[in-house]
Amino acid sequence: MTPKINQGKKAPKAIRETKHGPKIEQTRRGRGRPAVFDRYVALNKAMKLFWERGYEGTSFDDLTSAMGISASSFYNSFGSKEALYCEATQAYLEWAGQWFFAILHDPSIDTRTAFARLFEATAEEFTRGDHPLGCMISLAGTHCSPGMKNIREMMAEHRAFSESALAARIRKGVADGDVSSDVDCDMLAAYYSAVARGLAVQARDGASREKLAQIGRLAMSAWPAAKAGSRAVAAGKSR
Repeated sequence: MTPKINQGKKAPKAIRETKHGPKIEQTRRGRGRPAVFDRYVALNKAMKLFWERGYEGTSFDDLTSAMGISASSFYNSFGSKEALYCEATQAYLEWAGQWFFAILHDPSIDTRTAFARLFEATAEEFTRGDHPLGCMISLAGTHCSPGMKNIREMMAEHRAFSESALAARIRKGVADGDVSSDVDCDMLAAYYSAVARGLAVQARDGASREKLAQIGRLAMSAWPAAKAGSRAVAAGKSR
């Protein structure tokens, strides 16, 4: 069920179709009738617009047009452009996190296989036709005006979180015995995080899914070989 926005005692509004989709407008019918629109759909449209154009490249008029809502509905429902961007970013993270963490935390595969599958999935997700190319997080906030410091810091924190998740998976591999104990987990995670961000740039520049997949396979050739002792421990735990 999709959420609906109830504006309480505000004057009622009606929805009409425009070339930009449903448009919520003021009406003169009875008092107390709530304004209603599909908030999930509006948020999803805003997310894709921010993803495609970035925060500063997306104007207020762009947002209200794409979302099919009036300025008053925008402010009543989302507060501000920055608040909407934060909410849209969280929506993206929840969506992308479904496939990212499902692969990363799959208990049936070892660490190297998890990373290899992550790159396979990344090549596919970054080139899908039903949303903008690349990744909303990888490239966001890297070039901002001084007044957008909070946006830049927020996106840097999101990137750092995903990198720390990779490092945690590598540490688990060390504990499980399928990654050599002398591996620098943080540096290895930083390397593969950098490769993933590079794939986002490649995708935005029009690289094919196969090219991204080949880059991922090449990156996996740098995976550190497990020592004999580590392989024995891993084999013992798999029995």
